[in-house]
Amino acid sequence: MRAVATEKAPKALGPYSQGFVHEHILYSAGQIALDPATGELVAEDIAGQTEQVCRNLKAVLEAAGSSFDKVLKTTCFLADMGDFAAFNEVYGKYFTSKPARSCVAVKTLPKNVLCEVEVIAVTE
Repeated sequence: MRAVATEKAPKALGPYSQGFVHEHILYSAGQIALDPATGELVAEDIAGQTEQVCRNLKAVLEAAGSSFDKVLKTTCFLADMGDFAAFNEVYGKYFTSKPARSCVAVKTLPKNVLCEVEVIAVTE
């Protein structure tokens, strides 16, 4: 196993890694809309937060030797399913290969963000 760490994505908020690669598969931690340089929340609306989440995921994917087109599965967490359409519009710009996906509404996310996304991707 190989831990994935990049300064281009936010540091972990707790005792976990940004991701791990095992047998050419990346298992990422969930990314939220934090600016990697400041650790501060970026945007207050779902579209702006989803954009930052995708930028953070891109950094983790690249650090693992992968990309959006190699994502097999995403798990998406929304604070409000009423944000689904706006979230999906931004998400669709990045995940053009249409990986398998689960999307659920949750009561609360870290730092009270509106969305969080994790990925499983091929790294070869």
